[in-house]
Amino acid sequence: MQSLGIRAIFQGRNFYRLFEGLFVTVEIAFISIIIASLLGIIIGLSRTTKYKPILFINRVYLELFRVIPTLVWLFIFYFGVTTALNVDISGKVISIIVFSLWGAAEMGDIVRGALQSLPKHQIESGKALGLSYYGLYRYVLLPQAIRRMLPGTINLATRMIKTTSLVVLIGVIEVVKVGQQIIESSRFEFPTASFWVYAFIFILYFIICYPLSRISKKLETKWNS
Repeated sequence: MQSLGIRAIFQGRNFYRLFEGLFVTVEIAFISIIIASLLGIIIGLSRTTKYKPILFINRVYLELFRVIPTLVWLFIFYFGVTTALNVDISGKVISIIVFSLWGAAEMGDIVRGALQSLPKHQIESGKALGLSYYGLYRYVLLPQAIRRMLPGTINLATRMIKTTSLVVLIGVIEVVKVGQQIIESSRFEFPTASFWVYAFIFILYFIICYPLSRISKKLETKWNS
């Protein structure tokens, strides 16, 4: 019977292995989001400067990560950079590096947009109060920009969680890879295991990503009203 394929999920330690793989997925995404947020704030602030060399470097960096697919960056770092530098770096660490760099580029654009969307009189008022450049950003601009950044940041986090499925291609044992292993080991006993395993993985991603997307939408509606 086709419905028997669902038993592949609960056979042995398969159920727990899927959650172990999910933990790896969330771990890569969470660490990458933290690093990307910190780097992105620095990049976003630098993109509001008037110095053309800094703007040019930021623009090139952003376009590189927009034009070149994330999968290609994973291959470049995992096969190219490690070979060129003759270093042994795990696929998990490579994944965090690539997702952090990609996320920082996207986060920098979010920060820049949030800062530039603030009314000009906020800057003029801060200067009139005698605030320095750093004081202006610390006490006036950044606290207001953070509210405008949050919806975009949460959306970026959701995208990063979903995109982590690519790391299976450089040998990281995350939830999709675990699912493939379960399907491969169960294909003779449970021919329809692939449907049930991938459906279960879909549910796991949905449970994580859907609440984040709803929070982002509510914040965007609330703060734009």
